[in-house]
Amino acid sequence: MEDILRPIYQERASQANTQGVLIIGKSERALPATDTFDAVLLIIVEEANEPIFVKHYTYENKKAALHVVTKEQIDEWLLMGSNKKIFEWLYNGKILFDRNEYIQNLKIELQEFPSQERSIKMGLEFAKLIRRYSDGKTLFENQNYFDAYNHVVHSLHHLARLTIIENGFHPEVTVWNQVRQMEPEIMKLYEELVQSNEPLEKRLELLFLASEFLIHSRTKVGITHLLDVLSEKEKWTIQEIIQHDELRFYSVDLSILLEYLIDKYFIEIMNIETKGKGIEHRYYKVIKKL
Repeated sequence: MEDILRPIYQERASQANTQGVLIIGKSERALPATDTFDAVLLIIVEEANEPIFVKHYTYENKKAALHVVTKEQIDEWLLMGSNKKIFEWLYNGKILFDRNEYIQNLKIELQEFPSQERSIKMGLEFAKLIRRYSDGKTLFENQNYFDAYNHVVHSLHHLARLTIIENGFHPEVTVWNQVRQMEPEIMKLYEELVQSNEPLEKRLELLFLASEFLIHSRTKVGITHLLDVLSEKEKWTIQEIIQHDELRFYSVDLSILLEYLIDKYFIEIMNIETKGKGIEHRYYKVIKKL
């Protein structure tokens, strides 16, 4: 396989812009990692016109995929967890070319999982958790039980991912296999939600009560990064928060996370007069540091 695909990657490997080349073969154990392709070639480049470039090939009645991805895109995937396959590719892929040990160092960094990166990832997962939990509870209160169920499943998934990161590991494709060993209580909640014979309304009611406690117990680890950044100055407008380099990844979940922290007395509102009568600018200020 590697010999047949060599002409595809060899020319790119010789270019100064290329940082590394990996090949990932199809495995029954991790079939989703290659999207059913027999082989995936991952070429990581310093920069490109497009952050992701993909080509598909056929060889010997088999199929291969070529992914040319920028370093910046790789970093974003690793931080956001938005491409679960990337961990499988980096962990289990065979290195075909590695300029200045870029891929090797990346793998070491993944294994060590520096505390600052962990803090950011926990913040992002916690924000998603609060979004799903809050939206699900509103839907439940309005008796939209099937939609509420969907949000609760996702909220438990984010809670599971948060727990895995808190324990110093990257969440992989098989999140529930990971969390089963680390936090059986979350696994039990998930099983009760999807397997119980109780009426859906009753299952959701019990899940919201139990989830509230688990969310509360992880609030501090989930908001450390956000509060550290917001403590850099006295007050912030929402636009200043959104545009901050380290907070822009919170995206659409940021506003609801701020409201949650206001309710929990970690952040307070500062209202400052505008030129318009009866209208005030709304600023955010940290009042409780961790």
